[in-house]
Amino acid sequence: MTSLRGASADAMAALTEELSTGSRTNTALAQLGQDLFAVAGLLRAEGGLRRAVSDPSVDASARSALVTGVLGGKVGDDAVALVATAAAQRWTASRDLADALEEVGVVATARSLDARNARSERLARELFELHQTVQRSPELRDALSDPQRSLADRRGLVRGLLEGKALDSTVALAEQALAGSHRTFSLALEAYEQIAADVYGESVAKVRVARTLDDTETERLRAALAKQYGRDVHLDVVVDPGLLGGIRVEIGDDVIDGSVAGRLDEARRRLAG
Repeated sequence: MTSLRGASADAMAALTEELSTGSRTNTALAQLGQDLFAVAGLLRAEGGLRRAVSDPSVDASARSALVTGVLGGKVGDDAVALVATAAAQRWTASRDLADALEEVGVVATARSLDARNARSERLARELFELHQTVQRSPELRDALSDPQRSLADRRGLVRGLLEGKALDSTVALAEQALAGSHRTFSLALEAYEQIAADVYGESVAKVRVARTLDDTETERLRAALAKQYGRDVHLDVVVDPGLLGGIRVEIGDDVIDGSVAGRLDEARRRLAG
């Protein structure tokens, strides 16, 4: 997602807190996510409405009332209430409101799965695997980014790839990745995976290895990273023979390069220096 700063960051924190209050069923959370995606899309398409509900010169209660009037009966009451809360906040830029609603929609969708069970782990894995599938197929990547194809057509392509094979939450996020704030489908999937992992109290580690890790090696690496970073870690493992040997890990802004190729590059730099 676009990094929110200043007033928008404070407003986003208020929305996240609002989402955490009350008790919602998994079904209600999934529906809330879909409704928030729809509202974010509406605000991006309707510039006048977007500016009206985020204009700091207009009283906050009036902005909330406008949201209620426009959205009432069109999306669920839960979504109307949350968007009304969002409209009452102060935003640095009007576009930040739609971006924040999209992010909260991703959070709601991720929370619609029971945390820390096989299904929540599966969501992160499926988003990563879809990302890898798109990266490996230039034809698919071009089809999903083709401006001549309608959004409905591209969403149909994604559903054809995933339906019956992936969680409904994965399908929902993949469809939203085609219409959200990110420059590319792949960047959206990466961002959504990071948000979902954070919902489950995890960090995402991008791991490149020269050969496939067995289960024992994978669990040993996961445990070592979890101990180092003080939280559970989800591993996205990519086999890259170009590393020659060893392993390279990216987690947040940290890079741990223990690959043979990395050590060779470092040796070359020292010799050149």
